[in-house]
Amino acid sequence: MKIIPVIDLKDGAVVHAKQGNREHYQPINTDLCKSSDIFQVIEAFLSIHEFDTFYIADLNAITDQGDHDHLIAEVLTCFPKITFWIDKGYQKYDEDMQLPRKALPVLGSESYRNETISEIKAYKNNFILSLDYSNSDGLGAESLFSDSTFWPENIIIMTLGRVGSNQGPDLDKLTEFCRQYPNKNFIAAGGIRNKQDLTALSEAGIHQALVASALHSGAIKTKDIETTGKKIPR
Repeated sequence: MKIIPVIDLKDGAVVHAKQGNREHYQPINTDLCKSSDIFQVIEAFLSIHEFDTFYIADLNAITDQGDHDHLIAEVLTCFPKITFWIDKGYQKYDEDMQLPRKALPVLGSESYRNETISEIKAYKNNFILSLDYSNSDGLGAESLFSDSTFWPENIIIMTLGRVGSNQGPDLDKLTEFCRQYPNKNFIAAGGIRNKQDLTALSEAGIHQALVASALHSGAIKTKDIETTGKKIPR
């Protein structure tokens, strides 16, 4: 299991995401990191484990309320050895766009509609897809959930209703995706509480997981990551 720490950015601060209620997200103040400064949060995560991949959600960009482009660019410069998956909501493909070598766009279904998903194919699989769910309902372009020709190799199954909820991951949904599409790499997101959840995900065929709250609270510790955080073989 490879653990990927999650950073949610809103109005310049790292916030505590909970069940997709973005208007109520507040700056973090946790046992792991008292500061909501993104640089201090990253350093705090790195004090637990030498993570090589992070996920950043730019909530302002996702909700069309500005963006954190300059701040994220500073982060990429300060941590050149880390790969960052960056979710900025709807991202129209630009062939002149030059992404840093250690950055990958995350394209979330909630930000696309059926009439705009054709643009996803222009990325030529050089992205991470996020299939977003409230709980049981898919969010955004319906065709993205039913037409796997749009899918790259790596796909996040994001259950927003479980984010920060301490409910546990949606094992049934994740297991079914693994069963139907054994050649894809599905990534769990939402509700992961502890090492037991990581073990259950691994047994279901999931080899990567996005985690925030359980790292901040200490429910997932360094020793847990060292025993379950091995990279998936390629």
